Amino acid sequence: MHEADHRFAVEGHVCGPDGQPVADAQVFVKDQRDQRVSGTTVYTDRRGRYKAVLHLHNDNRGDPILVTAGDKEQRITAQFDAKDHETERKAVVHFGAGCESAGGPEPWMYGVGIGVLAVAVFAGARLMRRQRRSQVRGKGQRK
Repeated sequence: MHEADHRFAVEGHVCGPDGQPVADAQVFVKDQRDQRVSGTTVYTDRRGRYKAVLHLHNDNRGDPILVTAGDKEQRITAQFDAKDHETERKAVVHFGAGCESAGGPEPWMYGVGIGVLAVAVFAGARLMRRQRRSQVRGKGQRK
């Protein structure tokens, strides 16, 4: 993957007329100024989300970007701070309405969170047990 100052990400959601996410929808993103590059095609996940990354440089700032999903298309302009070489350069383009509010963590993230919590509780319990033992030993040695 390119450095942050050579990437431009276009991300968003594709929603159907009922406001539900559209899974496996094809999204095509192209810098229209550069005719040598054919563009990037990505597919939405089961939650209707997509992210396409273009290889753009500082001189591509202001380039027209075409984003299509099915028979819908939107045109945006690549806007970013050419002096900022750290922050991700991106634009958000949604198709349809409703499913972009359905964001949130993926289900597997809950499992990871529960696992981390269990480890923290276990480690805390062991630490408390050690402290109690050292306090009991310390009191017995003073007599």
